[in-house]
Amino acid sequence: MEIRTAAIIGAGAIGGYFVWGLSDKMGGNLWVIADGERKARLEKEGLQINGENFELHVRTPKEARGVDLLLIATKYGALKDVLDDIATIVDEHTVVLSLLNGVDSEEIIGGKIGMDRIVYSLMKIAAERVGNKITFNGEVTPGLFYGEAGQKEPSERMLAIAGLLDGTRLHYHMCEDIIRDLWYKYAVNVSGNQPQAILGCGGGAYEDSVYVAQIRNRLREEVVAVAAAKGIDISEENAPAGKSSPIAKRARYSTLQDLDAKRHTEVDIFAGAMVRMGKELGIPTPYNEFAYNAIKALEEKNDGKFDY
Repeated sequence: MEIRTAAIIGAGAIGGYFVWGLSDKMGGNLWVIADGERKARLEKEGLQINGENFELHVRTPKEARGVDLLLIATKYGALKDVLDDIATIVDEHTVVLSLLNGVDSEEIIGGKIGMDRIVYSLMKIAAERVGNKITFNGEVTPGLFYGEAGQKEPSERMLAIAGLLDGTRLHYHMCEDIIRDLWYKYAVNVSGNQPQAILGCGGGAYEDSVYVAQIRNRLREEVVAVAAAKGIDISEENAPAGKSSPIAKRARYSTLQDLDAKRHTEVDIFAGAMVRMGKELGIPTPYNEFAYNAIKALEEKNDGKFDY
């Protein structure tokens, strides 16, 4: 098995990471998926990644039908809107990586196209996006983690993905227990994104303030408890998938970046999902319940619902 063509849905920070890393190797065989006005804009403006300008090869979902590898890098809130596009693109040999936050995007996509098309994956990257400008430190970015559910040994599909990424600027890790690693990453998002979004501070606050660190730790403990109730052990904090990407003290994670830009956040899959799962399992999640209400209130403030 060999991957000769790849397509990206979502030209944000994660999609930009793959444009940055694969363009030299793949050239015109690397596509960004868009249509209508967005297609015209991406073709005209491209992306500026780490100060480097990238022209994009943009295809519509129909034009991308039968691509070898499909990378889904939208925001979680946009996933349901692109399910029909995903179904249009994928054929019987396409391999799909869902790079979204949360722990259920694979199941949502699999419900549309079949789970047999999907290799589980997650991304570890600290990036900032303003318009079509994306910045990250490629040398220290952990990058892609991926694997087959319930399978420790690399599959043919996993080896094909490695073959594509070898010799590029991208970093990747094949996982022996990808489901557990997804939950490790989820714990990082829930505990790392939400406190700084509420407080409006950079990531350095977790090291400089025992109070900010305490909020982060209590949020993580709630994720660990919910995961344990599902039979998933993420108590070991030093696992590679459980570590945050290296960041500057002023760095702002995606939830705070969304609030800064007056966009709605992914709090529904972070605190919102934690509260829901906690209720289903009988596990208290008071820190996540507060985080959910606080971030929703900040979204309302950005929307102009109150300004007094």
